[in-house]
Amino acid sequence: MSLATVVPVTAPAPKLLSGAWLTVALLCVVGCLNYLDRTMIATMRESVLQDIPMTNAQFGLVTSVFLFVYGLLSPIAGFLADRFNRSKVIIVSLLVWSIITLLTGQVKTYEQLLISRALMGISEACYIPAALALIVDYHRGTTRSFATGIHIAGITVGQSLGFVGGWIAEKYDWTLAFSLFGVIGIVYSAVLFFTLKDAPKRVAEIPSVIEKQEEKLHFGKAVQHIFHSRSFILTLIYFSLLGIVGWMIMGWLPTYYKEHFGVTQAAAGLYATAYIYPAAMIGVMVGGFLADRWSVKNKRARILLPAIGLMIAAPFIFMASHTNVLAVAIICFMIFVFTRSFTDANLMPVLCMIINTKYLATAYGVLNLFACIIGGLGIYAAGLLRDSKINLSTIFQFAALIMIISAVLLYLVKPKNMESQQGV
Repeated sequence: MSLATVVPVTAPAPKLLSGAWLTVALLCVVGCLNYLDRTMIATMRESVLQDIPMTNAQFGLVTSVFLFVYGLLSPIAGFLADRFNRSKVIIVSLLVWSIITLLTGQVKTYEQLLISRALMGISEACYIPAALALIVDYHRGTTRSFATGIHIAGITVGQSLGFVGGWIAEKYDWTLAFSLFGVIGIVYSAVLFFTLKDAPKRVAEIPSVIEKQEEKLHFGKAVQHIFHSRSFILTLIYFSLLGIVGWMIMGWLPTYYKEHFGVTQAAAGLYATAYIYPAAMIGVMVGGFLADRWSVKNKRARILLPAIGLMIAAPFIFMASHTNVLAVAIICFMIFVFTRSFTDANLMPVLCMIINTKYLATAYGVLNLFACIIGGLGIYAAGLLRDSKINLSTIFQFAALIMIISAVLLYLVKPKNMESQQGV
């Protein structure tokens, strides 16, 4: 890194660096492609099975192998973003997974499809930790949570557009969807090569940059530092429990609508997505905006707001599990998603308060690992409970209790350095 990329010593540390919002805008598109490419295969199941016969268990493995690989490699992928240039990690990640997406449209056998999904898990694991770390590198003052929330909203757009793959598969061919979005990703990675840059270093970092320019980060030291923090361990447990709640509720929500209210499968799917994704997109932006405004007066605002959001969400989940009025249930689940999304806007900003900034992406990768594993176990546990004749209403009430426990754990998190939240 040259000294030309460092903010001058004589200038005060800016609250908003040049290119900060451009970076968020560029990454919103990448985040959208990230989730669209990974989720659209679930919407084209029948079309895929016509060309590549497989059992339900095999198709389930195609879906889950991505999650397994993605979760297991997230800490290492995050470390790469801490060890090397964040923007270049993002660009290479996008390029590689887009090439894999393109090649997925050319597979002919089940084994090839399985391998392509595993490779996509490896390449996509590098994106989220690097992207969120780059955003908070740029946004060091009272725009940090809002900027993160906007990026998460872009990801949510990608999740909600998963149906496009199914539509293309039904109207044309399932391979066309992978080819199309693969090419779009490859072209966009070329655009990012000229537009996406790392943030300049802070004034306070200049001496260490000069003295330790050749110092290399080590994965073992990064993990040791991260787990040395009591607040990080609390955050890890909190986020893992929240993963159980998310998978337990969202994974079984269509089934709940269908069984509890007697609606059709199509209607249940509509109620579980069409109302949920807009609430999530608004929630992450509102949660980020409120946390930023509150942080001016309260340094723990980015910790307290998500905790408050969960305390609001819990009773609404409880209410949704009891009501026999469909409209009331829909509103309750929307409020749950809205307030639960406060966490997504503030998780990386919270890490900035408790972890050395040079280990941010590694720390987020560790959180991803545990959230994927424990979240997956949450879906499985809900299935076991259903097999034991425990209905979804009771399971959702259990999820509400977990949210309250999660909120308490987050409340106990203490910032290591209050100044880190203000970026000085």
